Amino acid sequence: MSGSKNVTQGIHHAGLTVPDLEASRAFFIDTLGFEQVGGKPDYPAVFLSDGVVMITLWQAENPATAIPFDRRKGIGLHHMAFKVADLDAVHERLRLRRDVEIEFAPEPLGGGPTRHLMCAIPGGIRIEFIAPAA
Repeated sequence: MSGSKNVTQGIHHAGLTVPDLEASRAFFIDTLGFEQVGGKPDYPAVFLSDGVVMITLWQAENPATAIPFDRRKGIGLHHMAFKVADLDAVHERLRLRRDVEIEFAPEPLGGGPTRHLMCAIPGGIRIEFIAPAA
């Protein structure tokens, strides 16, 4: 290939299979301020965006028998990370939700000035929030 070394231009979207489409949709809209930008009711799926990243949420066919991802044994998405300006405000929003499990509260990332937190959103998908140092 000639020209630029970069073949990709960032992430277009991330697709997540979830056990409860409405609960996951509500989390992204109510807690993180995403907007629904489309959907496919017969699949079923919804498409959400924060204006930069698009998330596709797909309803698992049979949530009762679905196998949750095991980050130490499974191949696939370990977690997804979002950059945020105010990590403490995000932490407070997450703490108010009963369907979110906070793995660890805001702390320094790798001993540096950047801070992060990790949680599991409705359905158990791990999400990291990172506030880069100024």
